[in-house]
Amino acid sequence: MSQPSITPPNLFSYRKYWAQRFGIAPQLPMSRAEMDELGWDSCDVIIVSGDAYVDHPSFGMALIGRMLEAQGFRVGMIAQPDWTSAKDFQKLGRPNLFFGITSGNMDSMVNHYTSDKKIRSNDAYTPDGTASKRPDRATSVYSHRCREAFKDVPIIIGGIEASLRRIAHYDYWSDTVKKSVLLDSKADLLLFGNAERAIVDVAHRLAKGEKVQDIKFMRGTAHFVKEVPADFAVKDSTDFDKPGAIAPPANPYQEEPPCDKSETATANEDEIKVAPLIQNIKVLREKTAIRLPSYETVKNDPIFYAHASRVMHGETNPYNARPLVQKHGDREVWLNPPPIPLTMQEMDGVFDLPYSRLPHKSYGGANIPAFEMIQHSVNIMRGCFGGCSFCSITEHEGRIIQSRSEDSIIKEIEAIRDTSPAFTGHISDLGGPTANMYRLACKDKEIESACRKLSCVYPGICPNLNTDHSSLIKLYRRARGLKGIKKIFIASGLRYDLAVESPEYVKELVTHHVGGYLKIAPEHTEKNVLSRMMKPGMGTYDRFKEMFDRFSKEAGKEQYLIPYFIAAHPGTTDNDMLELALWLKRNNFRADQVQAFLPSPMSIATAMYHSGKDSLKKVTREAENISIPKSVKQRRLQKAFLRYHDPKNWDLLRQALKDMGRADLIGNGKHHLIPSYQPKGFESTEKTQPFKTKYTDFAKPKSKTSFSNSKNRRPR
Repeated sequence: MSQPSITPPNLFSYRKYWAQRFGIAPQLPMSRAEMDELGWDSCDVIIVSGDAYVDHPSFGMALIGRMLEAQGFRVGMIAQPDWTSAKDFQKLGRPNLFFGITSGNMDSMVNHYTSDKKIRSNDAYTPDGTASKRPDRATSVYSHRCREAFKDVPIIIGGIEASLRRIAHYDYWSDTVKKSVLLDSKADLLLFGNAERAIVDVAHRLAKGEKVQDIKFMRGTAHFVKEVPADFAVKDSTDFDKPGAIAPPANPYQEEPPCDKSETATANEDEIKVAPLIQNIKVLREKTAIRLPSYETVKNDPIFYAHASRVMHGETNPYNARPLVQKHGDREVWLNPPPIPLTMQEMDGVFDLPYSRLPHKSYGGANIPAFEMIQHSVNIMRGCFGGCSFCSITEHEGRIIQSRSEDSIIKEIEAIRDTSPAFTGHISDLGGPTANMYRLACKDKEIESACRKLSCVYPGICPNLNTDHSSLIKLYRRARGLKGIKKIFIASGLRYDLAVESPEYVKELVTHHVGGYLKIAPEHTEKNVLSRMMKPGMGTYDRFKEMFDRFSKEAGKEQYLIPYFIAAHPGTTDNDMLELALWLKRNNFRADQVQAFLPSPMSIATAMYHSGKDSLKKVTREAENISIPKSVKQRRLQKAFLRYHDPKNWDLLRQALKDMGRADLIGNGKHHLIPSYQPKGFESTEKTQPFKTKYTDFAKPKSKTSFSNSKNRRPR
């Protein structure tokens, strides 16, 4: 058995399935009556999602559904079903090929709980924002219900929730390490990342009569193997990332080979001890699987959990990643290399599909908040090479940027203008996970294929990275010149360390595309915290602010930067938060909303949170422990520093400053952080309550996936 070619077939090159004769559905059906109107006696594929069905490319269920429809398959939608029985999962009948299951555009646990583990009161992906329309751990719950409804139908899981739980992972909400969701869901196949290539290939293979159990070793998938194939060598992860004493590195990637053509395809040194083997490194890598520590090991040992995280993150470049294998009891989970990024032509094809761009008609006039936010925005690219340790975009979408063509983007803007009844001439965003990575890439494909760094911009911008923003500037100018377009805003997160490399871009952005305020995310001010976030220092922020202020003044506009910060990130001490609060006061910033770090599955920062070690370096038991703000009290205090101006926080901050020996910051002068008095009516009333939510089993859930990720609007 061998891995597939590094050059996959074009997404739209497959021979269409016979059911293409039924034509294009105005919206994919959600009921038997709609199937009858289309002349269908059955669905070939049924997608089950925790989101309301909005037929728009920013919603993964719609994108995958339309992609399969373009291949000739009849696709039905079951959106936000009642998961307390199998009844809703039977309403479209038995699918001929498979159920595709996703929690939705958000992880169901992130959707349901705040970073303080409090239940959220609304759900932006539900009609009228109603909460509790999806279960906790929705992917597994839906899978069990589908199996109950039709026992013999293949079940394929995907989307952000499945993608970030593809191996054993730390679960913040239960404070335990959980098994791969492949086991918990009892699914047949897991697709991770943006799954167009895998889902199309799987659908055609099943349509030809293959058994889902026989679909193995496909990029972008995870599945079970009884044993490692005979033609694969297995290398233990501890052979090349040994937990041992190390000297403090100059940067977090000191043990990785540099991005240089003179290096071979990023094999580790111990793989290339013999010179004659050098030319065979690529072949050897393709036939070498990395054995991660077992689920039982990482569950019981946080050091090995952090080690497994380091190894997994080192195998994310689709051009040099090796398969990973991890034992769970008597079963082996096999994780294939990530999918090959889509070409620009394929990206255009995906976004040019015949979306109605509207919520399903069954919702009537109900407001779906997420749709209201994105209905007049355009996704111009996917992926992110920023590599922020607290973010999971790279783990899901990859670090190689996949961009649409300018013509495809313009075509979508014109479609919004000409067809949206609510359009007023304003495009709310041209962006993606990051606003200004459009068409940015490594200068050399050979270098890109060899690179093993987690970020192209940390600890500094890689000299091999093309930072030319001219394509994006050209797009902005063409888009705002369209007839009927009054204003185009940029709402996606701006990577300002890249922007300062192109003053022309900053001028273009500030002069034409800022609506008074621009949100950016320094995340912190202190170097030791920023280094663990893999974020640039405040010197870069100061450079950007100088440009922003200067170009705003030249344009005759009064505009402001709104910086975002994170409290309680691994490595953050109370003193770090105090220094950040002092910076905020010096710069006259008063944050209305603040964010505390949420340990999402599979992120690098989550490995730090769980292990108490800096996992950007080799993890050892002897390595220095870093500050991990875990207690409710400490997390509340660190958030309070971000809102030093709120009288409700003054009692807490006064006591903390006294305990820290900084009572000199309490007083009524300009140099003080908080006053010595407490205004009437502003006594602290917040009560700390333990997290008591009891998770139910999959058979009887009580409380509330897309195969591709939603746009992340928080500044990068």
